[in-house]
Amino acid sequence: MGRNNMKSRIKNLERQARILEMDGADRSELLNKARNYTEHFLNTLSEKPAYVDTPDKGREVYKLPIEEAPHPLSDLLELLESEVDTPGLNPTAPTHAGYIPGGGVYPSAVADFLAAVTNRYAGVFFSSPGAVRIENICIRWMCDLIGYPGKAAGNLTSGGSLANLIGMVTARDEAGIRAKDFHRSVIYTTRQVHHCVIKAIKFSGLQEAAVREVAMDDRYRMKPAALEKQIESDKREGLIPLMIFASAGTTDLGAVDPLDDIADLAEKHKLWFHVDAAYGGFFMLTEHGKKVMKGMERSDSLTIDPHKGLFLPYGLGAVLVRNGRKLYDSQHMTANYLQDTLKATEEYSPADLSPELSKHFRGLRMWLPLQLLGVAPFRAALEEKLQLTRYCYRRLSDMPGIEVGPEPELSILFFRYLPEHGDPNALNKAIVDYIHRDGRIFLSSTHISGTIYLRLALLNFRTHLKEAELILDIIEEAIEQL
Repeated sequence: MGRNNMKSRIKNLERQARILEMDGADRSELLNKARNYTEHFLNTLSEKPAYVDTPDKGREVYKLPIEEAPHPLSDLLELLESEVDTPGLNPTAPTHAGYIPGGGVYPSAVADFLAAVTNRYAGVFFSSPGAVRIENICIRWMCDLIGYPGKAAGNLTSGGSLANLIGMVTARDEAGIRAKDFHRSVIYTTRQVHHCVIKAIKFSGLQEAAVREVAMDDRYRMKPAALEKQIESDKREGLIPLMIFASAGTTDLGAVDPLDDIADLAEKHKLWFHVDAAYGGFFMLTEHGKKVMKGMERSDSLTIDPHKGLFLPYGLGAVLVRNGRKLYDSQHMTANYLQDTLKATEEYSPADLSPELSKHFRGLRMWLPLQLLGVAPFRAALEEKLQLTRYCYRRLSDMPGIEVGPEPELSILFFRYLPEHGDPNALNKAIVDYIHRDGRIFLSSTHISGTIYLRLALLNFRTHLKEAELILDIIEEAIEQL
């Protein structure tokens, strides 16, 4: 192909490729339609159900395949509304009180928009020092909240699963554990630990390690005496006690392990102490949380999720490590093509503290709301959820036939209905099914030693006393109907 023909072909391709760069008028039209869609969604949120079980479960999305030709935005938004934003669970609904409720404060969406349009590469300090500093400011604020020292460091992850994995790998590397030692290594936790921890054990190469399920008390918290007995037994057998995995608010029941006592044992026996505070960590903004989670500051590493306790959109967790250098030594790696980035190493880069290299500037979705709104409303919302949970607990305790679990430590409670006749498990499952079919509220269920319970988890910033009363009324209605 001659040079002129090549230039002609390149120009032709350029004309087609320029479609990717919208002009101002097209951008305005796109943004206005998207804004109208989101405004309608938020303005009608109080009318939307918390759960919808449609027959086809969003299957209609397959009728609009990805093709060479474009589709009009109106068709795409119509599809989103009917097939994505209607069926299933609505995490933004104020009556969503199952699992760990979602958040979605609006300034975070604006922050994601700004981060996506400007597209700063926030993985390496050299590439975008301001973006990295913003992420490190968020990490430092969380370290201060927990009570970690100045040498602490951390990483903003996609969620608690990756954060727990990074904490586990850091513990493994700090202990100098090699493949030949995996089968002799021991990890201590309870049956209430989040299942992502078991996945982390697998992904970190420790699948051959022994996982000890330490006995729990009647509030489903780890028993320190049982923990120490197990550690001493394993030492006598020539095993390698590696790490303790405690919880500050279990996802299932909201239990908080006795962190201070566990920290004593970790120090005494020289084990890495990791706390999964993905759900409960931000209750440290309240006086109650500081009291219940005393000892968290003594952990070696910790998982905490801003997309839970700070009510941010899904996709933002964090791992914090008391000695940041240990995290760096575990995760840092470089490559020849990155040699220019070594010119600027004034602060830790996210890529030095995580498996990720390419990453979204996810710190902006945390930094902007905290700067724009201040910490005070977040603290108030968390305190409100603590009080609402206790209110619901007392109301449920007064309902005939209801058996409640232990008084909630944070914002999760569990209960069941005990009928005069028949199988309690079958009836409580029927109550859950009734609530899901009704859809106005959403609760989830769990089982403990074969007994089915209903869970009520309050962590949506939109859930207030009015919604809590509706949740309680529908629970009563479900019992009466069944």
